[in-house]
Amino acid sequence: MRERQAVAIRHVMYEDLDNLEPLLRQQGFTVTYLDAGYDNLSDLVPSKPDLLVVLGGPIGAYEDEDYPFLRDEIRVLEKRLQADLPTFGICLGAQLIAAALGACVFPGSSQEIGWHPIRGAKDAMENPLQQLIGPAHPVFHWHSDTFDLPEGATVLASSDAYENQVFSWGRRTMAVQFHPEVSRKGLERWMIGHTRQIKSLTDASVKSLREETAFHGPQYEERSVQFFRVWLQEMFSDNSIPVS
Repeated sequence: MRERQAVAIRHVMYEDLDNLEPLLRQQGFTVTYLDAGYDNLSDLVPSKPDLLVVLGGPIGAYEDEDYPFLRDEIRVLEKRLQADLPTFGICLGAQLIAAALGACVFPGSSQEIGWHPIRGAKDAMENPLQQLIGPAHPVFHWHSDTFDLPEGATVLASSDAYENQVFSWGRRTMAVQFHPEVSRKGLERWMIGHTRQIKSLTDASVKSLREETAFHGPQYEERSVQFFRVWLQEMFSDNSIPVS
């Protein structure tokens, strides 16, 4: 099997591929990180990596005056999406995909932080999110921005707070507002990095987030990997990536 290349654009060091990285390596991908604001993203050839993952971060996709590298990310995404190459966006990454498709990204009406369920869209066919949908399987959220649904995109899942929680575009792009990558161990880094934001919350604390993560985390780690495995299977349909 040819070794595939996965490139992940990272915005803060503790929001990496975490629980999804071992799966990628097991399935024959080399994993390379490009750090936004440090590495020159304009040097990235949009068509080169077999898989591009754009990770989350505590800035807005619309804050390009303060963070000019966002323009480079959007340009890379525009070219990659035009070529319909496997692309996966998480949180800020999802918002940047929406922006690259011409949709408006803006601050939402509330912060969605912690463990909350998502529901599948009724008209979404063959939804790879089945492992993560429903009240019995809450997923982990950490965002307050949202976006209009891009033209031509299909909503795959919503939450009580935000309708455009997950969407697909073309044949090989998925954007998710929640964080399928987080693990119990990895989330401890978030507790440090986002301490000021956590202290501003009225409905959550470090203690409550840690307790809920200890409860939901074991099953979530398994189910999110299964979801990502199924998505990879769909993206690389030469059957070299097994589902089980």
